[in-house]
This record gives sequence, C-alpha cells and structure tokens, in this order.
Amino acid sequence: MSGAAIRRRPIVAGNWKMNFGPSDAHAFIIRILDDLERIAGVDRVICPPAISIAAAHALTGASGVALGAQNMYDAERGAFTGEISPLMLRGLCEYVILGHSERRALFGETDELVNRKALSALAHDLKPIVCVGERLEDRDANLTERVISTQVRGSLAGLPSERLNDLVVAYEPVWAIGTGRAATTQDARDVIAIIRALLGEMYGDEATAGVRVQYGGSVTAANARELAAEPEIDGALVGGASLTVDFVDIVRAFAEAKSLG
Repeated sequence: MSGAAIRRRPIVAGNWKMNFGPSDAHAFIIRILDDLERIAGVDRVICPPAISIAAAHALTGASGVALGAQNMYDAERGAFTGEISPLMLRGLCEYVILGHSERRALFGETDELVNRKALSALAHDLKPIVCVGERLEDRDANLTERVISTQVRGSLAGLPSERLNDLVVAYEPVWAIGTGRAATTQDARDVIAIIRALLGEMYGDEATAGVRVQYGGSVTAANARELAAEPEIDGALVGGASLTVDFVDIVRAFAEAKSLG
C-alpha cells in the first residue's frame, strides 16, 4: 500500500512558541474556539507554552480542539530542573512537538535526544509531532536529501510499528521559519516524498501509509489553500499566524481542501 493509497485526516497545529501567558491564552482561545469547533474533518491542535497549558485545557477540554506541548523530556521524573515530563502532560495534552529546529539550533538537541523523546511520548500515549528540515546552506549545497535522511533515520528509529499512525512528521525547512519565505508546493512535495520513502524503508510502506506529514514554515492565510491543495501535504504546523485569527482561516483551508466527505 503506498502513502497515496489512503486518505489521511489533515492536522493543523498552532505553535505559539514563547507567547501568551495564562491570561492571554485564555482570552485568545475564547476568541477563536467557537470558530474552530465548527470546522469538521481536520484535527485542530493548539500548542501553548507550558505555563499556559492548564489554562488552555480548562477551555478546550470538551471542545474537540486538542492541545499539544511544545517540548518535553524523555524521563518520567527526576532531578531535571526546568524540564517537563510525559507524565505531567498526559491528561492535559494529546500531542507534543519534538525536535523543532529552534530546539535543535538554539538548545543543542540531537537526533538521538529527539528519538528518546519520541519513544517516551508514544510510551505515555502522547502523539509526537517530530520536526525535520534543512538549513538554507544545506539546500544551497544540494544537501537537503542527506540532511533529511539523517534526521528521519536518527529521530524516528525504533518506533513501535503498532503506534506509527500516532506519529506526525512536520517538514519545516529552517530557511522558511519566521522569514516570510515559504517553500513552494514543489519544494514541499519533493522533500515530503523523501520523508515518506525513508519511513517506508524503515518500517514498510503499509505500516507508514497512515503517517501524516505536515508542512511548516511561514504558513499564512494567504498561502494555506495552495499548500492544502497538494495531496501529499497532510496539514500545517503554524507559527506566527497561529497567534492571530488567521489560524482559523488556515484550519478551514485544509479542512475544505482535504474534505473526507
């Protein structure tokens, strides 16, 4: 079975990064929640900073809008000052973003660490959104495939085959994150094809046919429909635009383009 042989439910996640403390999170969710609830056929995920997850959960708990954390450590508990464990997230969050390029570049996270986190997330019934992507210098040097291969093989090694449908991969070209320069649909299609082929080599095409691959990197209400029209793009990981009501329009664009009818 090929990745294109089944219809995957789209997923659009908003990564708030280091924005919106509890009161601001509450106010913004109140502003967008009714509209998000009315959009069917797409998984809608809000990823607040850790300090705001509980405030967000109090509003979204019964809404059908899921929460995700922006990061977690792989251990359940211990002397890890400032870290958040999967046990702390379980019951509040359904998803967790792992290996975002900012975590890799600014905080030194390696593929090995991301892999430990992904395994821990699945073991604790959290769905990992694992980010991969090349830098501009990698792309200019024609190293995109090598970089993506290293990240996918390292970050996604040894996952339990029966849990692969809970995995989301976010392709986020580093050169497009927060720059206003989104990848073209052809750029995204080419790299997502590489990601799907790698997953097929690692786990078999049938086992990975349901794995969703998002695009992230300067996703806006203006380019969402074009991205959503690409069959192999299963959703979006949205940064800056998720802090505005444009997030609703992006979710709606993917719901309409991917209508499972």
